[in-house]
Amino acid sequence: MTTVKTLFKEDEIRARVDALALEIVGEIGTDFTVIGVLKGAFVFMADLVRALDRAGAEPRIELMRLSSYGRGMTTSGEVKLVGNTPDDFEGKPVLLVDDIVDTGLSMAYGKDLLAGRNAENVWTCALLDKPSRRKVEINADFVGFEIDDVFVVGYGIDYAERFRHLPYIGLVEADE
Repeated sequence: MTTVKTLFKEDEIRARVDALALEIVGEIGTDFTVIGVLKGAFVFMADLVRALDRAGAEPRIELMRLSSYGRGMTTSGEVKLVGNTPDDFEGKPVLLVDDIVDTGLSMAYGKDLLAGRNAENVWTCALLDKPSRRKVEINADFVGFEIDDVFVVGYGIDYAERFRHLPYIGLVEADE
């Protein structure tokens, strides 16, 4: 049985997402496209775009799916685009939203992909940042929380497609 211990409570996440929205609007402005990376960022992105609205932004919303983990607890090291990216943002600012910047591979891949589709500028936002695990040099422009090298679930983040439904972010404790 997998045990999950609370790391960030629901109210802590809500307060940080609201603060992130204000930071984003202060930097980017109110007219941009938010592109969420599926599946992990879907809960964070939904809360973020509502917070952006409260902060005065009117973002367009798109989604793309990148994969590097599969069903394991470690990355394969290879990022794959599943499907296609939206392409109606040429010459416009874009905010790429992901759940975690871990190795940095997915964030770097997504940012390069969107820049190659002629976005005016590509900003990055991650709910969680694990700088100790970087394999490529990239830092998100906007970060919710920095965490140590631990495996987390909840608030859209999964372990083998489980635990996405949790309203908080928790640490996965290894089974003995």
